[in-house]
Amino acid sequence: MKFYYKNKKVEQWVIAFNFTATATVIAIFVILYGFDRAVLPLPILHVAEISFCFYFFAEKIIRFFNAESKLEFLKTNWFEIPLLLVLLLIAGGADRWFPLLDRDVVLLPAITVYLILQVLSKVCLGMVQFASTGKNPTIGLIVLFVILICAGAGLLMLPKAHNLDHMSVTDAFFTATSATCVTGLIVVDTGEDFTLIGQTIILILIQLGGLGIVVFGAVLALLLGQALSVKESLAMQDLLNAQTLRNISMMIGFIFLGTVVIEAIGAVALMPMWDNVLLSAPAPEMRWFYSVFHSVSAFCNAGFSLFNKSLIDYDASFGVYTVIAPLIILGGLGFGVLYNLTHVAADHVKRFFRRKLNPASALSMGIPQRLQLQTKIVLATSLILIITGAVLLMLFEHFSTITEHHDHFRIALFQSVTARTAGFNTVDISSLSEASKLILMMLMFIGGSPGSTAGGIKTVTLAIVIMVIYATLRKRREVEIFKRSIRMGVVGRAITVMLLFAGLLILMTMLLTLAEHNSGWSLLDLAFETGSALGTVGLSTGVTPTLTLAGKWVIIVTMLVGRLGPLTLLVGLTFNLKPASYDYPSEPLMIG
Repeated sequence: MKFYYKNKKVEQWVIAFNFTATATVIAIFVILYGFDRAVLPLPILHVAEISFCFYFFAEKIIRFFNAESKLEFLKTNWFEIPLLLVLLLIAGGADRWFPLLDRDVVLLPAITVYLILQVLSKVCLGMVQFASTGKNPTIGLIVLFVILICAGAGLLMLPKAHNLDHMSVTDAFFTATSATCVTGLIVVDTGEDFTLIGQTIILILIQLGGLGIVVFGAVLALLLGQALSVKESLAMQDLLNAQTLRNISMMIGFIFLGTVVIEAIGAVALMPMWDNVLLSAPAPEMRWFYSVFHSVSAFCNAGFSLFNKSLIDYDASFGVYTVIAPLIILGGLGFGVLYNLTHVAADHVKRFFRRKLNPASALSMGIPQRLQLQTKIVLATSLILIITGAVLLMLFEHFSTITEHHDHFRIALFQSVTARTAGFNTVDISSLSEASKLILMMLMFIGGSPGSTAGGIKTVTLAIVIMVIYATLRKRREVEIFKRSIRMGVVGRAITVMLLFAGLLILMTMLLTLAEHNSGWSLLDLAFETGSALGTVGLSTGVTPTLTLAGKWVIIVTMLVGRLGPLTLLVGLTFNLKPASYDYPSEPLMIG
């Protein structure tokens, strides 16, 4: 993505003008589509749109003649030529091809689409470049998350985004943070208080927050034919926790393609579910949007629902358990695990057909793909947590509010799945027993798996900490899992993450109790709320809508810290610190 230009000063001026033009075009779109009444006369706005089309065209010509390698420039910007041709054909032949329509009815949407693609490409490519600048990509990631939250909050405050008389700044930031951090806690009803435009903004924030805003920018860069530079690849490797640079582009492509395919299948599978409950069923023309929204929300582990009671009305629908729950589980496994599972499955299928079609080639197929240690730990720990959580919920919960249901295990199983990551609920959380709330809090504390959209300390961290205890009790010199030794550096990070997470949970709970000291909520309810925000889960006992102004900001900060992860923040603050080059002499200590 790094190009060399003959005149550096000209390129610097182009970059500056691009930044100004992109910001101005975004402002024009906000004025055009965000307000009930036009802030500026429409002819002026449309003339401005046309002017910026000419500017972006001129920008490409200037960069083409200024580029040292014009062939490389054309290869990288291959999409510009067909895009401009289509726009010119529409501009020149609108009267001929669309005789029944006004020329502006055809031309203005085409210009809008062109400008949207230009802005989208420049913003997303700029995100990747920003993340790779400096020596600490983690700081870049944090800054981009904050920028996305601020932009989302601003868009949600637009008059056309909500149905309220007034959307407060705090409520807008709370909703934007909850969506970007894929949490699901709400202070404003998503289905009733937001318009279709507002719900679409929330959906985009969920997708960008779940998929990763920098990953999204890298995906667009690759789709546009732009190879990542070494520095940008190193930044992506750090953000994705990839082991090598060799397959970083394939990993990014897999994340994007896998997300689109899984969410699309989930959306199609959810379409029939809305017929089961007629009282809360969406309008026929809105069912596709409801399906897409809940599919994205489930896979990104966001927990946002367009129903004011989450999925309680659909607790008897098999779509909740056969579509929503699998989407949550897949989203919580982590893209690295899904990548490894896909490669192993594809290798097994290839070997099967080769043995059937050409048995003689069986000996020359090489070593088969195997499950990585990370995949084994994630799958085993996730399965144990889901089953154990469901069993414990059945043991400790009296089911006083769901006695009319016939399948208690199915309901407990879904809550065990969603408590670790997503935040959907098919029962009223406030009516559960205190023992059940504690079980849910422990599941929220653990969360999903590394590299996923889930929060918490992660399943691998829990497994390592448990095996540290096991190794200590068995007097083993090394921590071992699945007949593999774990490096002491990894063990140290696991213990650090767990202690930091526990410390933040205690700290944020204390701050929330101070902010809500007159609210009348119990310590368990406030701790549950904090654990849900820190674990980016979204379950609530009813505290969220009643939060004070200070309480809302405590939860906003908690959600952001929970999404980024305490270790990520610590690494961002200590990235440039050099390790000490000396050790002090040791001395025995008494433990326990």
